[in-house]
Amino acid sequence: MIEKKQISQKEQNAILVGLVYKEQTEERLNEYLDELSFLAETAGLATVKRFTQKLPHPDSKIFVGKGKLEEIKNFITLKGNIDLVIFDDELTGSQI
Repeated sequence: MIEKKQISQKEQNAILVGLVYKEQTEERLNEYLDELSFLAETAGLATVKRFTQKLPHPDSKIFVGKGKLEEIKNFITLKGNIDLVIFDDELTGSQI
């Protein structure tokens, strides 16, 4: 009889980032983030926090506003174990 070794995989932590813009409501964004969180979970990720912001349109350079970007950066620095930041939108080359 061959024993199967259990491979212990560290669950990775992720934060989600989404914007309320144009005619999208905050309710609709939360639905999108719920779905994104479920997809992340099926990929073995734990969603640690969500960041949302209301803007007329995504910032062309950094997607979110400068203040929100600083808030996200500070959270990641303080938390210390964030592996991924997942945006609920396609990012441009400069936003990446």
